[in-house]
Amino acid sequence: MGSANKGLSKIEVMLKWDPSPLGAPDHDLDLIAGTFTADAPHGPPAYLVHFDSRSPDGTITLNRDSKTGQGLGTDEEMTLELDRLGDAYTRVLVGVAIQQGDGELTFGEVAQPHLRVVEDRDELAQYDFGEVPDATAATLGEFFREPGGVWQFRRNVRGFQQVDAQTFGQRMGEA
Repeated sequence: MGSANKGLSKIEVMLKWDPSPLGAPDHDLDLIAGTFTADAPHGPPAYLVHFDSRSPDGTITLNRDSKTGQGLGTDEEMTLELDRLGDAYTRVLVGVAIQQGDGELTFGEVAQPHLRVVEDRDELAQYDFGEVPDATAATLGEFFREPGGVWQFRRNVRGFQQVDAQTFGQRMGEA
C-alpha cells in the first residue's frame, strides 16, 4: 500500500470468472467505477466508468471488457490514476454488476468470480463474492481523499439485489 504520507496513486482492479456451463447463456460481469464530489459524496455519481469506457479526463480507464469470462488471466481490468484525478473528486466507488439477460443471475450462480485490487505489487483487497451470493451487483471497495489530498482505500462490500448494471451505476453511491 502507498506510504502514509504519499497515499495511493495508480490502482489496478482485476475481475475474473469462469465461463457459464456449456449450452447455458453467457455470464457477463462488468466492472463499474463511480466518482463523487465533496458536494455530493452519496447518491448518483458525478460520472461512471463502465462498458468499455473511460473517464472524461482519462484518469479511470476500463482496459479490458469480457462478455463471457473466457480466456486466460483476468477478464476485465480497470486502471484508476487517483493522483491525477481532479481536486473536486473525493470518493471513488468500485463495484461489479452482472448483465441480466435470461432471468436473474446472482453472484452465487457465477462460477468462481474473483476480484483483486492492487497498487504496484501490493494487494489492497481481494473478493470472492461470498459475502453477497444473492446479489446481482455489489460495491466492493471505496477510495477516498483525505483532507490533505492523500488517497486511501477501505473495504466497502454492499450487495444489491434485483438491479441491472445501469440501475446499479446510479444507486451504488447511496448512503
